[in-house]
Amino acid sequence: MSDRAGLRARGWLRFPADAALRAWAEAALPAARVAIHAPENAHWHRHGGTWFAGVNALENDASGRIGGVPLAGAAVEFIARHLGAPEAWDKAQISAVLPGYPGRDAGESDAAHRFRLRRDAAHVDGLLPVGPRRRRKAAEPHAFILGIALNQAGPEASPLVVWEGSHEVIRAAFLEALDGVPQREWAEQDLTDIYQATRRRIFETCPRRCLPLRPGEAILLHRLALHGIAPWQAGAQAGAEGRVIAYFRPPMPGGVTAWLATP
Repeated sequence: MSDRAGLRARGWLRFPADAALRAWAEAALPAARVAIHAPENAHWHRHGGTWFAGVNALENDASGRIGGVPLAGAAVEFIARHLGAPEAWDKAQISAVLPGYPGRDAGESDAAHRFRLRRDAAHVDGLLPVGPRRRRKAAEPHAFILGIALNQAGPEASPLVVWEGSHEVIRAAFLEALDGVPQREWAEQDLTDIYQATRRRIFETCPRRCLPLRPGEAILLHRLALHGIAPWQAGAQAGAEGRVIAYFRPPMPGGVTAWLATP
């Protein structure tokens, strides 16, 4: 099976560390440390201080360059060849997880905390809670998710988790739910109930894969893949900032229609 076919079938693809991505990760880690400790980013420290969510916190430029080092390597070349390079790379999310994850925030419900503990806070990126009732809508469709490990961490240090094949289950369920709705209105549709029901089905039918990464290794996720973060296991090893991954999630050209219809 080719890498392209594997991504379409499984919803994820791992890239070994190469010289270009290793150099990028080495340049990005000091910038990530600055962002993690910056006072203006204090609101990104979540779950009792055990996770720095860091959305768009890395100060890379629109080409992905950081500290003078270009974003390059096999993963980036694959994206350009098979998915189309973004017109501009977004500022990367810095996901830094510390021992004890998931801690519990004040005001977090029992159900929400149990879901993070038992189901890895499984979610599909871009489905955001909107309005006072926090109903899920496809408000931020991404083209893909590219995660690059910035530091050394053991396999038990809260790795990325993905449910293999879940992207096609999500696609089929959402397209069925939106059948008969004009495409121009898709972004405004409440997908909460179908999303929750489909997520439960995925837990029962799709294999759960833990995907620990070494520095400079990368994971490419299909934009519709259900994924999350595993709890930190006792004895897991990582750097002072915990397990740190930079995630790129550029916007999907064509919006929600292309987000669901494109392979």
